[in-house]
Amino acid sequence: MFRTKRSVLVRRLWRSRAPGGEEEEEAAAGEPSAAAAVAEPRAHLGGGRGCCPGKAGRGGRAAAGAEAELKALTHAVLKRLKERQLEGLLHAVESRGGARTPCLLLPAKADSRLGQHWYPLPVLLCKVFRWPDLRHCSEVKRLCCCESYGKAHSELVCCNPHHLSRLCELESPPPPYSRYPMDFLKPTADCPDSVPSSTETGGTNCLAPGGLSDSQVLQEPGDRSHWCVVAYWEEKTRVGRLYSVQEPSLDIFYDLPQGNGFCLGQLNSDNKSQLVQKVRSKIGYGIQLTKEVDGVWVYNRSSYPIFIKSATLDNPDSRTLQVHKVFPGFSIKAFDYEKAYTLQRPNDHEFTQQPWTGFTVQISFVKGWGQCYTRQFISSCPCWLEVIFNNR
Repeated sequence: MFRTKRSVLVRRLWRSRAPGGEEEEEAAAGEPSAAAAVAEPRAHLGGGRGCCPGKAGRGGRAAAGAEAELKALTHAVLKRLKERQLEGLLHAVESRGGARTPCLLLPAKADSRLGQHWYPLPVLLCKVFRWPDLRHCSEVKRLCCCESYGKAHSELVCCNPHHLSRLCELESPPPPYSRYPMDFLKPTADCPDSVPSSTETGGTNCLAPGGLSDSQVLQEPGDRSHWCVVAYWEEKTRVGRLYSVQEPSLDIFYDLPQGNGFCLGQLNSDNKSQLVQKVRSKIGYGIQLTKEVDGVWVYNRSSYPIFIKSATLDNPDSRTLQVHKVFPGFSIKAFDYEKAYTLQRPNDHEFTQQPWTGFTVQISFVKGWGQCYTRQFISSCPCWLEVIFNNR
């Protein structure tokens, strides 16, 4: 019997679904150790501990009947799509969001019932292809590249699962990843022209794009052409120049199909450390840095966790900073302009005349730092970023 192209695409899509369905059932029927082995990659993709707690371990595993129901529902939804829509969805799923794929626009009110729950189509497809433990649309956030971004009420909604990210939930009380005194947030009076950088490494004098020094890029009076600059570090050594960001969104990656942005793989590094080279190769699709109405968001596009420290992620009354773990596929609002300004003395004229380290976010790839890790300082991490925001 000959299969149509549409049926072949549907079968390929179902085979490309996220792990956690039939595999968990088979593991549950066998040894406990086998179940744990299956759950481990699931936690790596979006569960586990930290600021992005997964819900996979909650309750019992799905029965075979639930898996069959999910398969029937998914096939019913996919078979309603046009051939071109199926091809675009398959490209997005198989590239794991690395390729630029079009929006999958479907009726916004076409909810589907799975068990005792009703799911909007975007949530259903995200549940099938990315996060099997996803329950509600409030757990996801649209990426700015999506046509449905910022549209609250529309007849059509994008259902491309890689046009959404999972929201990172901050724990309360916070876990003891790492905590640092917030005294360093105050500008130093004895160094008015200093470049804000990590407290462990200090400023540098490398040239930035356009032949300007770091200080000139950061402090050019009245310059609003960039909203942030990015520095890439390997341990205590900065690699390459400061990257000035003018566009609202920036991809920072090592290897990304059709990548356009800050490619770390093109930088010349003299670091021969095997650990640095190993972590550098794991950066992969990297992160997406986006300036939005409510602040600056970081989306982890890689296959490994990232770790973020920002003054605006913690309680304003706290005198310590926490390092937050962000799993693959998750987004976190890494910086809040309004909150950053409230942390500063409003009548301090000196603040408006110079950069301030409260407008700096540090991001480490793969390896964390702090009290619960062997690395106490970010300057000991193999590969990390320093994002310095324009405070004018």
